[in-house]
Amino acid sequence: MTATDTIHADPSIPRTMRAVVLDAPGTEAEPGALAIRTLLVPTPEAGWVLIEVKAFGLNRSELHTREGLADGVTFPRVLGIEATGVVAAAPGGEFEVGQQVVAMMGGMGRTFDGGYAEYTAVPASQVIPFASDLPWSTLGAVGEMLQTANGSMVVGLDVRPGESILIRGGTSSIGMATAVLAKQRGMTVFATTRNPAKADSLTAIGVDHVIVDDGHVAAAVRAIVPDGVDTALELVGAPTLVDTMQAVGYHGLACMTGMLSNSWTLPDFYPTGDIPRGVWLTGYGGDASDLPAAVLQAFLDAVAAGDAVVPIQRVFPMDEIVLAHETMLAGHGSGKLVVTT
Repeated sequence: MTATDTIHADPSIPRTMRAVVLDAPGTEAEPGALAIRTLLVPTPEAGWVLIEVKAFGLNRSELHTREGLADGVTFPRVLGIEATGVVAAAPGGEFEVGQQVVAMMGGMGRTFDGGYAEYTAVPASQVIPFASDLPWSTLGAVGEMLQTANGSMVVGLDVRPGESILIRGGTSSIGMATAVLAKQRGMTVFATTRNPAKADSLTAIGVDHVIVDDGHVAAAVRAIVPDGVDTALELVGAPTLVDTMQAVGYHGLACMTGMLSNSWTLPDFYPTGDIPRGVWLTGYGGDASDLPAAVLQAFLDAVAAGDAVVPIQRVFPMDEIVLAHETMLAGHGSGKLVVTT
């Protein structure tokens, strides 16, 4: 009996599923190009895991893929660099059927079909187990958001309790998750927003200093802390990186993680002149291995206990995937956009 026969012989696993498919990218690929179709449920090979997806978060990475800005993607493709749900099958025995898991990165939604579906098959190395009674709409917001925030802080910035951090792009889901993690470490948090009306959403999660971003925030930061911040997380992208570094103190670190601006490179970048004296510049683009299961579980437990929050802007059913992408593209809110299946 083949692996496909085995999967399809399991009465708990349907033969077909609904999935969101993008046939082709580019400037013509408006949100309406995302089509919900019926596909065969994928068959996991040894070393892969089939997940029944309960929810998935939206990421600007998927917006970039839809717009043709991501390399190495083949089409048609089911988008989605993350998914949250329960294990439906694990031929290699890495996980128990029914176990709660999140999966992310590793080529999801790019080199193989991703999480915008009722089922997805992913390498076992990209799967992280957890146990929680939180609603799936909350759990679906956490995976990639927490992985990027935690990886940026631990790998990119090597933060220490009591230090200060500037989060450039503070009302993004990753920015808000970083603020939550930073406050758990007793850090002083500066966070930026272009919209003064969003300031309350930042102070509500513990941000100490909200900076209205007019394109130049270094002077405003140094007006509060003259010697500069210890660390800075750049989520807006190339256009603001040089100014962000100007807010960092001597022997402080700046980490380039996000591309909210859709601008990926710095033209005429002059490192000797653009990187301030004594400031270290790093970049972060990690994967699931940068979110240990213990860190994920501890965060979810803190949320359940009321000691941490998951910043969610809005939850959509999968039938509203086009509206969800339109909302992400508009960028008016704060926090994570989540889709439930």
